[in-house]
Amino acid sequence: DKLAVNFGTEITKIVPGYVSTEVDARLSFDTEATIEKARSIIQLYKEVGVDKSRILIKVAATWEGIKAAEVLEKEGITCNLTLIFSIAQAIACAEAGCTLISPFVGRIMDWYKKDQGVDGFEPKEDPGVISVTKIYNYYKKYGFNTIVMGASFRNAGQITELAGCDRLTISPPLLNELIASADKLEKKLDASNAATLDIAKVDMDEKTFRWMMNEDPMATEKLADGIRNFAADVVKLEEIVKKKM
Repeated sequence: DKLAVNFGTEITKIVPGYVSTEVDARLSFDTEATIEKARSIIQLYKEVGVDKSRILIKVAATWEGIKAAEVLEKEGITCNLTLIFSIAQAIACAEAGCTLISPFVGRIMDWYKKDQGVDGFEPKEDPGVISVTKIYNYYKKYGFNTIVMGASFRNAGQITELAGCDRLTISPPLLNELIASADKLEKKLDASNAATLDIAKVDMDEKTFRWMMNEDPMATEKLADGIRNFAADVVKLEEIVKKKM
């Protein structure tokens, strides 16, 4: 935790706005442990003079993680719910009052490419783009303030199709590609337009959440895969630190 906070502290000196620090992914199914870990991280930041208003606690969007974020948000600890692959996760996060969610556009596309045996999709037909658009429109339709921050892009077309989204995380190569492009960038997502759409309201509870996730093999697989990968990275980092001590 101290190492992550040290990195985060240095980043706050370089960039404005939020800096995300991740809770150990091995706690993804433990609400209380996630809450305690997040509080500990915020305390470490406080000790080095970084206000909690600069920090987003990054938590995997399991049901347990979302419930932890709900408690933390009420304490004024802002959260970034990550590994979002399903509208069920997004709705649960919004209802929990999460500050921000990170839906993974490219990873969704990767799954469907493999599943359907295709090389790719046109941006408008990209499953990742469609997923984020659906989440954005739902939030704006029902007045949720949770920030939608599209992430994990594989190509510039995915980014331009989501122009107008609250926030996007864009890698330097794709950002440079966009800068070099002479094409006109049109706004594709619009809150006022979303308000006019016919979108059914979902009454989200744990049973509904788990059923919707069960019915979505892509979301179920990618969430589990993401947590395993994050957890493996934590183990690798611990081993590196042990060797240095």
